[in-house]
Amino acid sequence: MTLVRFAIPKGSMEDATFRFLEEAWSNVHGRSRTYRISLGDPEIGLKLLRPQEIPTFVHEGMYDVGIAGKDWIEETRADVERLLDLEYARVKLILAAPKSGPYRSLAEMVRWFAKKRRPLRISTEYLSLSAAYVMRCAEYRRRYGTRKPVTITPWWRTGKNGRVRLLLSFGATEAKPPEDADAIIDNTETGTTLAQNNLRVLDTIMESSALLIANKDALADREKRQKIFDILSLLKGVVDGRKSLHIFVNVREDRLAELLSGLPALKRPTVSPLSEKGWFSINTIICKNEFVRVLPTLRRLAQGLVVHEPRQILPLEEIKQDEEQSPLPLGEG
Repeated sequence: MTLVRFAIPKGSMEDATFRFLEEAWSNVHGRSRTYRISLGDPEIGLKLLRPQEIPTFVHEGMYDVGIAGKDWIEETRADVERLLDLEYARVKLILAAPKSGPYRSLAEMVRWFAKKRRPLRISTEYLSLSAAYVMRCAEYRRRYGTRKPVTITPWWRTGKNGRVRLLLSFGATEAKPPEDADAIIDNTETGTTLAQNNLRVLDTIMESSALLIANKDALADREKRQKIFDILSLLKGVVDGRKSLHIFVNVREDRLAELLSGLPALKRPTVSPLSEKGWFSINTIICKNEFVRVLPTLRRLAQGLVVHEPRQILPLEEIKQDEEQSPLPLGEG
C-alpha cells in the first residue's frame, strides 16, 4: 500500500479546513487529541502543521500534498503544483500604518521618513514578499536604487539599505505600531483588527486563498498520482457543491418546453414522467446565483419545488481527462 502524506494548516485556517474536509470525507477523526488526523482512508496520512511550513515541506517531498495559503506559497517560493483553488480562507496582504500618520501610500511613507532622516520600520511575517514589494516602489528605487532593505530577524541580518528596515514579526503584528514599527505588512480578512489598533490600509499587495498543492515527484509516481487525484476529486466536489443548488420540480406537459428553455443547468436536466399522466419531474443542478433569477419562472410554471444544497458535485470526466493528459492538472505550475 502506498501512503500519500497530506499536510493541512493549523491555526487561523484550521476550523475552515476541517469543515471542508468533513464535507469531502464522512470520517474525520482525531482533531481534538492529536496532530495526526484520520480520514478513514488508510492510504492517506494526514497531519496538522503550521501554515507557513506547508509549502516548503511539500516542495521538499516531506509531504505529497497539502493545503496552503497562496500568500505562504509565494512567500516561501515553493516549487509545487497548484492543483486547485479551494475558495476559502480569503485574505488580503496589505500595507497598513497608524491613522495619525501624514502619508497615504508607500511612496509617501518612503519620502516622509527620508526627509525626516529616520529609518522606516516595517513589521511583517512576510519578509520575501515585503522586500519585493518595497523594491517595486518607484520612490524607493529613485532614492535607493537596487539596494535591498535591511531585513532583521533574531538569527540573521541582511540587506544594505538601513533607511528601510523589515522586522520579522512572530504574530500580533497589528499591535507593533507605533512603538515598535512605523507600518506593517500583514494579512487581513475584514480589517476589523486593524481598525481596533488605529491602523488604516494604505495598499493591497495581493489576495490569497487556500490552495491544494502537490509535490511534483509525487505526481510523477503512478500510484501516488491516483490517490492525489482521488483527493482532488473530493475537494473539487466540495468547491463546486458550495456554489450550486440541486432542484427538483414538477411541471405540466404543456408547460415543460417553456420551463426548460429558461432553466440554466450544469448538464441537460433529467426529465422523468410522473405516475399522473401529463406531468413531469425535472431534476437538475443550477448555480446558486441563478436561483433568484429563475424563481419567478418556477413559481409561474411549476409545482412542488424542492431545493437541496449538494454536499459535493464531482466532475469525474474532467478530472480523469486532466489526470491522463496533463502533468499540470488544474493549476498554473
